[in-house]
Amino acid sequence: MSDDKALTVSEAVSSRISMRAFKDTPVPGELLRQLLTAAARSPSGGNLQPWHVHVLGGEELARFKTLMRERMRANPRGDGTGYDIYPPELGEPYRARRAKCGEDMYAPMGIAREDKAARLGFIAGNFQFWNAPVGMFFCLDKQMGPPQWSDLGMYIQTLMLLAREAGLHSCPQEAWTLWHKTVGEFLTLPDNMMLFCGLALGYADHQHPVSRVRTERAPLQEFATLRGI
Repeated sequence: MSDDKALTVSEAVSSRISMRAFKDTPVPGELLRQLLTAAARSPSGGNLQPWHVHVLGGEELARFKTLMRERMRANPRGDGTGYDIYPPELGEPYRARRAKCGEDMYAPMGIAREDKAARLGFIAGNFQFWNAPVGMFFCLDKQMGPPQWSDLGMYIQTLMLLAREAGLHSCPQEAWTLWHKTVGEFLTLPDNMMLFCGLALGYADHQHPVSRVRTERAPLQEFATLRGI
C-alpha cells in the first residue's frame, strides 16, 4: 500500500501494522495536532474521554532517548512492570499465537531462536521508539477501570488509522510499562496518573526487512459466533 495516497477506512485498517523501522523525517506539528484532535471523536462511556496523551518530538524526544540509553545501561531489567502485559499463565491458542508472532518478526532479519543477544538487541529498539521522530505516551487516571482502558484503546486505534490516512505508520508499545517509573519521572506525571503504553509514529522505513512482516489473523469462524444470520 502506497504511503502517498489518501486511503479508505478499509485500506487504513488492512495496511496498518506495528511498524518497527522508521525514517527520521520529521512529522509536521500541525498534522500531529490535527490527528490528535480528530481521534478525540472516539467513543467513550459517559463521554468521560479518559485519555491523556503526552507527545515528544525534536529536542525533547532526543533528551528522553538519551535518558533511556543511560537508564538501560545502568539497569537493563527496567523499573518493573506497572501491570501484566500478558496473563502470567497464558493458555492456548494465545500462547502459540504470541510465539508465532515472534518467529515471524525475527525471520526476515535472519535472527535465530537461539540468538538471544540479537533478539534482545533488536527489542531494545522499543525504547528508542524504533527511530521514529515522534514518541507518544498514553496515560489514565488511576481511578479508572477496565471500561476506561477500553476507551483509551479505541482512542489509540482511531489515532493509528488516521495516521495511516495521512501516510504515516505507528507502533503501539505496551513494553513501556517496563519503564513506567522513568517515563513518569520524565513527564512529571502526578501520583493519580498511570502509564498505559507508548506509541512510535512517523514515516516507515520500507527498506528495513522487519517492515515486511505481516502477522497472521485467525479466520472468522475461530473467533466469531453468528446466530440467525
